[in-house]
Amino acid sequence: QVQLVESGGGSVQAGDSLRLSCVASGRTFSSYPMGWFRQAPGKEREFVAAISWNAITTYYAESVKGRFTISRDNAKNTVYLQMNSLKPQDTAVYYCAARESPTDSPGTYFIREYEYHYWGQGTQVTVSS
Repeated sequence: QVQLVESGGGSVQAGDSLRLSCVASGRTFSSYPMGWFRQAPGKEREFVAAISWNAITTYYAESVKGRFTISRDNAKNTVYLQMNSLKPQDTAVYYCAARESPTDSPGTYFIREYEYHYWGQGTQVTVSS
């Protein structure tokens, strides 16, 4: 089992930056591929970014590629989402997620909501123009 807690959200203007953090507790966090998703009001949850458990492989949604960076520090049980050049369209509740599967290869990542097993409570990001 693992528990995930996001933080770092807030209200900013377009063009500003935020860094979200997700702190995990539980066993074998360092072996979990991690992801960030977001959900805007009235919309379904969508994929944002993913990182493999060895932190070598990352993948981003086209809408955030070049602006967002996902990283992890397994020693601190933390995954980050650095968000630069924020746009009003980025306004959403952001969730971190962890996948647990012993058969996953070290460099794999996952982009679908149903591929993840553990979820945080979310942190609000609001970007005004």
